[in-house]
Amino acid sequence: MNWNSTQHFWLIILGFFVAFIPRFFPLMLFTKREIPEWFNEWMKFVPVALFTALVVKDIFIDSESYQFIFSKYSEMIAAVIVVVVAYRTRSMAISVIIGLISVFLLSMVIA
Repeated sequence: MNWNSTQHFWLIILGFFVAFIPRFFPLMLFTKREIPEWFNEWMKFVPVALFTALVVKDIFIDSESYQFIFSKYSEMIAAVIVVVVAYRTRSMAISVIIGLISVFLLSMVIA
């Protein structure tokens, strides 16, 4: 199926609303009322939990067969390095940068 310019335009508009609505409603809801302290404490763990889930899935689960694998040695060593760096620096940005550099260098050495 070939799309014309009008269909592309409406797809972009629809994509805008799909991306905008889940951000707009919580913003409107929480600007008028106080956010509970327990919620703020809980939200501090969300980035770490998401980051961990993505990294563990990439290192230990094969995306085609969904089997556990233990053959990505460079990524496993880089993950340990990132955990140490993240614990010491408490910085997500530094951890990601060190992780990328570690995987790059280790994959050249271990391959």
